[in-house]
Amino acid sequence: MPEKYLNKYRINSTRLQSWDYGWNGWYFVTIVTQDLKNYFGKINDKKMLLNELGIVAKNQWIETEKIRHDMNIKLGEFVIMPNHMHGLIKINNNPYNCRDAMHRVCTSGDERKHMNRNFFGPQRKNLASIIRGYKSSVTTYAKMNCIPFKWQRGFIDRIIWNDTQLEEIEAYIKTNPESWNK
Repeated sequence: MPEKYLNKYRINSTRLQSWDYGWNGWYFVTIVTQDLKNYFGKINDKKMLLNELGIVAKNQWIETEKIRHDMNIKLGEFVIMPNHMHGLIKINNNPYNCRDAMHRVCTSGDERKHMNRNFFGPQRKNLASIIRGYKSSVTTYAKMNCIPFKWQRGFIDRIIWNDTQLEEIEAYIKTNPESWNK
């Protein structure tokens, strides 16, 4: 049974407990709207047609690299769908990390200083902080423009361990609009 927090039960994390989500590597993320409402547009003839908020969601994702230049991140394939978005994001070597996910090695030469890190301490300069900033920017735009909008709590992630997985997920993202009605 999960420990209680503020007299409420906690849901066990789906995150890999031994992994620091600020480490180098590719990550596949899915971010969903609350109640799966179609806030970002619609699929027509197997193509995504973005509405105003969908365009903002797309542009804010693209801005992620520029806003977080100190984290040395790179965006891969992504797609904004009517009620969610999928994206690939790579966290490269930067002053805040050490580990390379795809090769499972330390790239800074001094892994010992990272071994005792509290993986679930403050969530800054890692995948969660990137997603939190993205979700916040889209939500802020919606509020400022009186668009009723909410994200589902949290996000879904997957660590990409090799090039084969990366290629499979890229193909999945590219064909996502075509598969909408399936």
